[in-house]
Amino acid sequence: MNFFKMLLTAEAGTPDVESVVPDVSIDWSALLNTVVDWVLSTGVKIIISLIVMFISFKIINAISRRIQRSGELPNRDKTIMKTLAYLIKIGAKCIVLVCLIGYLGIDTSAITALIASLGVCLGLAVNGAVSNIAGGILIIITRPFKVDDMIEAQGYTGVVQDIRLTNTRIFTGDNKVVYIPNGALANGNIVNYTENELRRVDFTFSISYTNDFEKAKAIINEIFAAHELTIKEKGTTVRVSAHNASSIDIAARAWAKSSDYWAVYFDVLEAVKSEFDKNGIEIPYNQLDVHVKND
Repeated sequence: MNFFKMLLTAEAGTPDVESVVPDVSIDWSALLNTVVDWVLSTGVKIIISLIVMFISFKIINAISRRIQRSGELPNRDKTIMKTLAYLIKIGAKCIVLVCLIGYLGIDTSAITALIASLGVCLGLAVNGAVSNIAGGILIIITRPFKVDDMIEAQGYTGVVQDIRLTNTRIFTGDNKVVYIPNGALANGNIVNYTENELRRVDFTFSISYTNDFEKAKAIINEIFAAHELTIKEKGTTVRVSAHNASSIDIAARAWAKSSDYWAVYFDVLEAVKSEFDKNGIEIPYNQLDVHVKND
């Protein structure tokens, strides 16, 4: 049976190759029309969206900077203006992006559901961040410090630069940047060195028992009176504060502006050492006397 089939096939001849290979020709005109239609519809929308996004972001940044600069005015609060500018910038940009996504024809309901799901997962993952956000709101409301204040908190001392939603940024005296979580900051001890205009400068000077402590007190009072940054109206205190095993301690107190604290502190220390040396007043130091007994 197979033999007869082979004969019939041979008599019929070999089929034409063109009839076997399918037609793979491309309709270039239809493809061009499709590309042109996409460019005129979706492509134009994408270009418009990018232009709108660029212009909108520029305007939002300008408004944010304007709000932040308004905090420098005398009747404005710099801390609130800086935080408000940051929140407005982030919120406005998110709104613009969502609107442009809707303009491009993308279903925003699916994006909203995705964001909500991510929000739940993120909330479980960053449980500690919630306390930091609450701490940031509490700091802004209760105002234990503001931008440009010098504070001591969580083992660090520095000048407040930013109060953000989850952390507070401070610059230390050696120009390090420290980010302190607002949760720990709001629930911990905070020392504000610049909230009050004036600050007391405290000293303790030790002199030998063989020296005249009244003369030492007079020298310290003269130094306080001669220093141009001490507040004379607040008065000074120079009194003996302790009788130690090898020295008499003299407690000295003077007042200065908070911004002049360190200048007064270092100037007085140097001046007291110089005047004590000139007047023969000895600052005692630990000594060890060794006695050798010969049997």
